[in-house]
Amino acid sequence: MPAIPHDSTYKDIFSHPTMVEALLRGFVHEDWVRQVNFSTLEKQNTHYVSDSQVQRSTDIVWRVQLKLPDGSQEWLYLFLLIEFQSKTDPWMALRMLTYVCLLYQDLIKTEQVKPGEKLPPVFPVVIYNGQATWRASLEIAKLIDAPDSLKCWTPRFRHHLLDQGRVPKAKLKQLSDNLMACLIVLETHLPDDPVILETTRALVELLKDDDFDGLDRAFTRFYRRTILSKLNPGQMTQMPETLEGVTTVLAERIDEWMDGLRQEGERKGEQKGLLKGRQSEAARMLGLQLRLRFGLLPDWAEARLAQAPLEQLEGWIEAVLTAESLEGVIGPEG
Repeated sequence: MPAIPHDSTYKDIFSHPTMVEALLRGFVHEDWVRQVNFSTLEKQNTHYVSDSQVQRSTDIVWRVQLKLPDGSQEWLYLFLLIEFQSKTDPWMALRMLTYVCLLYQDLIKTEQVKPGEKLPPVFPVVIYNGQATWRASLEIAKLIDAPDSLKCWTPRFRHHLLDQGRVPKAKLKQLSDNLMACLIVLETHLPDDPVILETTRALVELLKDDDFDGLDRAFTRFYRRTILSKLNPGQMTQMPETLEGVTTVLAERIDEWMDGLRQEGERKGEQKGLLKGRQSEAARMLGLQLRLRFGLLPDWAEARLAQAPLEQLEGWIEAVLTAESLEGVIGPEG
């Protein structure tokens, strides 16, 4: 899959250890996460993909040390794959198994794992932002049709899935100080939604320290390519260079949007008022004609005239000229 701008912005964001930590702490609920020494996070290269594979700009690999119960430490590799396809890939479990095997081959080739040593554990994660719910199997075994007598030879492998569109809003609100949760909010709401501005302000606060300067710039590029580009970019003389600048642009856009809603509401209110006036006048005219032809109107007829829509009143006004009774115009009681 060829790289697209959205891919490169994600790669920038997940090239910072703070984002990887936010992902694991907020969205991987397993005991081993508490054993991770996040200060040891090291980004790895992904140039080992074979000629038969198409390297994606969102294949990101990190390694980090786990604190084992006996006091020793072990390297854990994290394979992150950002999936931008609009539909579920039914073969994702196979793809991920292939990528993990390529990683293992590279560790052996570069002698990071020597003969006689065991391979390190790998935690594969797929981050999916498509609109449709992810429905493909997370396990390779479920993709293989094997009789019971051969199931013992079926490979065992599964990957972790983060389906961004299916994360409950209540959880995102609970994790408002989690960078990964902020990113999911930005991905799953329209640019004009006020929650985007609220989340941006939270990001400014979370990334205000100089230690996060690079991640601040990465998020700013993300906004410019995926959010601000949808908000009348032709009217912007210059894209903001910082998250504070992004906040200002969004605040102005939200104000414009709310003003537009108010003006539209006022316009619709005026139209509704005019329609109501026409309806009342039509009911008054029809009532006058009916009284002239059929005398005093009963209460049920008065109520029916008051509730009838304008189109129906106009039809009854035409019927008055030829009808022989009140019921012939507006129908019988009941």
